[in-house]
Amino acid sequence: MMMENKYAKGKITNKMAMIIIAIILAISVVSAIIYYAYQETKRYITASENKYNMSFFELVDYVQNVETYLAKTLISTTPEHGAETLTNVWREASVAQSCLSQLPINSHELENTSRFLNQVSDYSYSLSRKNIAGEALSQEDLKNIKELHTYSLELENILNQLSEDLNSGRIKWGELQSDGTKAFATQVSSITKDSFSTLEENFHEYAGLIYDGAFSEHITTAEKKGLTGEDINEEKAKEIIKKFYGEDKIEKIDSNGFSENAEIPSFDFNVKMKENDNLATISVAKKGGHIIFANYNKEVKTETISQEKANEIAKEFLNNNGYANMKETYYLKQNGIVTINYAFTQNNEQGQQVIIYPDLIKVKVALDDGSVLGIETSGYLNSHTTRTFTNNIISKEKAKEVLNKDLQVESENLAIIPTKWNTEVFCWEFKGKVDDNEFLVYINAETGKEEDILIILNTPEGTLTH
Repeated sequence: MMMENKYAKGKITNKMAMIIIAIILAISVVSAIIYYAYQETKRYITASENKYNMSFFELVDYVQNVETYLAKTLISTTPEHGAETLTNVWREASVAQSCLSQLPINSHELENTSRFLNQVSDYSYSLSRKNIAGEALSQEDLKNIKELHTYSLELENILNQLSEDLNSGRIKWGELQSDGTKAFATQVSSITKDSFSTLEENFHEYAGLIYDGAFSEHITTAEKKGLTGEDINEEKAKEIIKKFYGEDKIEKIDSNGFSENAEIPSFDFNVKMKENDNLATISVAKKGGHIIFANYNKEVKTETISQEKANEIAKEFLNNNGYANMKETYYLKQNGIVTINYAFTQNNEQGQQVIIYPDLIKVKVALDDGSVLGIETSGYLNSHTTRTFTNNIISKEKAKEVLNKDLQVESENLAIIPTKWNTEVFCWEFKGKVDDNEFLVYINAETGKEEDILIILNTPEGTLTH
């Protein structure tokens, strides 16, 4: 009996030893995993810090280059040299903005810096085109460049101060990444904060600069010219949706909330239709109750109406919803559904129709029953207003003299076209062919300069431009 008890005790002791060893091994494994994770995290943080440091110091270098080239532009005396220098400003400001976008900072101050660099880039590009055309910069151009140079010099100094804050360890990229605005407010030096505050005040002055380029008034004020009417609530937005699709076709409307920070603040919804399980998505502007975007897809098995009939349906729909004087331009047909682009038209004092391309609306029509499935109105809501046309324009015949001699003109119109800076240019629009290729050529109706050329693509799916 004694031997049996001793044996049992030995067995228990061995079992406990194995358990202890297993626990020690498990702890070792967990410790190794934790250590590995720690090292990996440390390496990741170090790599991130290095990446952000590289982007930041490249930003500083490129801003310095912007300031240098702007200074050179001020003393340039020939269009040729001016064009080269301004092209350098455009390039350096563009790359600087790209570097800034890679930094993990979410702060109001650096949002304005990004905006400043973007507009310096665009404006210098527009002036370089003027120089390339052989024109000297006007006194107003030089005045604007001088102001931009002043701001770029201030920005350069502030970034150097921020560099000192980073080098001293006062702030770290990880802290800026997690809460950029709070970190900016509490951890950067008072000198840097005061400098940014001063620059912020100056940004308000610079934003008021008005000229034909990226600083044009309607860009810096972000005015939505076509957004009219009183504010509505969510229930009113639902009533608008019922009218849009037809209350008898809707099973239910689910709210996705209010998009306060959208380009156009809107109430957003999913709409369940009765005929199938597809959901429609729709956004209704808080101001005025305008439908900004609506889209609904369904299967179209047989096309029973023509493109021309679909156009009639879409135009009637636009008229019934307050969008009069819209002219169809281009369209795309896919899977039995056609999307048609419409531009607003307005007559000038001579009674000539002018196509206003910035005031654009897209309408989506099903080719089986002619139902309107969707609409997109953001171009119209951003740009629409009654235009005042100058009478001092060149004749159609004079504009044709600028065209390539091989272009066989098929039609001509007056038109307003948007620029890459979201400004507008009053043009003669000529549609024509060279060999088998179709083109749209836009000649500035005031200066006679060639503004833009588009290639017309006629495909089985529709007519597009490129």
